[in-house]
Parts: sequence; C-alpha cells; structure tokens
Amino acid sequence: MNISGTQSDTCDFKKARLGIIGGSGMYRIDNLEDIAEVSLDTPYGKPSNKLLIGNLYGIEVVFLARHGENHTLNPSEIPYQANIWALRSLNVRWLISASAVGSLKENIKPCDIVIPDQFIDRTHQRPLTFFNNGVVAHISMANPFCEILSQVLSQEVKKLLTKDKKLHIGGTYLAMEGPAFSTRAESNLYRNWGCSIIGMTNHTEARLAKEAEIAYSSLSMVTDYDCWKQDCESVSVEMVIENLQENANFAKSIISAAAKRISLSRPSSSFHNSLKDALVTPKEHVPEVIKSKINLFTNKYWL
Repeated sequence: MNISGTQSDTCDFKKARLGIIGGSGMYRIDNLEDIAEVSLDTPYGKPSNKLLIGNLYGIEVVFLARHGENHTLNPSEIPYQANIWALRSLNVRWLISASAVGSLKENIKPCDIVIPDQFIDRTHQRPLTFFNNGVVAHISMANPFCEILSQVLSQEVKKLLTKDKKLHIGGTYLAMEGPAFSTRAESNLYRNWGCSIIGMTNHTEARLAKEAEIAYSSLSMVTDYDCWKQDCESVSVEMVIENLQENANFAKSIISAAAKRISLSRPSSSFHNSLKDALVTPKEHVPEVIKSKINLFTNKYWL
C-alpha cells in the first residue's frame, strides 16, 4: 500500500480515500484488508490516535478513533484540527462520522439511526477554523452536511433496517460542549428550538472538514432519550454503553455497504471545492508560517 506523497492536492478521485471517524463504542472497523498503521505529526499536533489504512470492498479507507483507542479524550480534548488535517493529507475526500447521540424527540427512539442535515452549535472551547492568525476564509455552512454522501448512507441504511430500528432522514443536531450531559432545562430548551438529536463532536468536525474540502456526513446512532423525558430512566453511562454495543455492529454493516457504493461511483461534491469563493486574504499577504499550515487545502487556488 502506497502512503507516500500524501500532502499534494489531487483531482483524481479514483485514488481518493474514504475516511471513517469512529465515535464512542467504535474503535476499529471490520473487514479491512491489507491494514497499515500510520502515525502522523501535523501542524496542529498529533491526531487522536494512529490512523488505520486498509482496503474495504474496493476502496482504500482511513479509520480514526475520535476519542483514542482506549477512549481517553473527552469531547473538548479531541484534537479536531489535527484529525481533519491528517485525514486530508492522506487524500480522504469523503468522510463518514459515526457518533452516539441522545434523542430530543419522542418519535426518535434509542437504537434508531439519524442522518441529520443541520446543526446548532453550543460549544465554546473548540477550534472552529484553519483560517486565522493572518488569513481569512468564509465558507458557507448553510448546508453543513454533504447531501450526496448523506443520500448514500440513507439508501444503505434502508436496506439493512430491522424491525426494531427506524431511520430518520434530516433533523437538527445540537452540538453541546460536554463532557457532562444536559440539565433538564437545557434539554427542554433544545426541544423548543426544534432540535432532533444532541451530541458533543460532529459540528466541530463538519466545519473543519468543509474547510478542508472533504465531503462530510454523520451516521448518528441514538443511545438514549435525553433527560427531558422524565417518564423513563435518566441518561447514564451504563445505558449509553449498552445501546452503543447494540448499535456498533449495525453501524459497521452500514459503513461497509456505503464503502461499496462510494468505491463504484466516486461521487463528486460541492464540498470538494468549498474554498473556491471563500478565500478573502490575498496569498501574498498571508504569513509564510500560516501558509505552510494551510497549503494542503489552498495550494490549488494559490499556485
């Protein structure tokens, strides 16, 4: 497996890779062949864990455990910039985020699957951009998830659904800081805002992935009703872990099926050119030290 020369931009999507970020309960991915472990240093530090590269049904896949292999990083400690930079440097152009979430709606039940299409961000300790300290870019976040990649996921989930699970297409993901779960007042506030699910990680990844011109979508797996629902047991770590284990194998089946589809179609996305009209600072005014960090994303526009 060739993992050299990974930091140059390419328009050859025949050689592009599919990235998988595994959340709580997903620290490996099944059926990978010819696996290589890669340790990277990035301009933003080390990623959460070693990156696993392998072949999955005709496409090279890069897997990263978001919280580390032994779940040692809480949501605020995850090195989001390093993770996304590392994936992009390995020519990841499609990225599926598998994540545990809580439900904010009665009809979205534990062990259901949600593929959201919007965010509300309530985090306050996160790096939200690669473009600062001397360079400015304003990407559009009107559509924070890649519609094409989300459609692929939706279609594959439908084929694999069992009677005890339901797929919810669309909905708003409320991103909270964590690591503590919500208060009941907060949970009810988010319900009043019309949010569907609540989690702690995806919004930060989505913003950075779009800046890195990676098509991003979320496979959100419901572990519990958030604490708004008082007629059932309040959310606990034990409940979350039990439902995570039930969801994990199903999620891996979905990802394998999606990988087959992406391997065949290699879909292009508007996300792959999201910086085209977003860069504001002229390249000659960008400090060289900053330019060297973001050249991975901007080189094709600044040649």
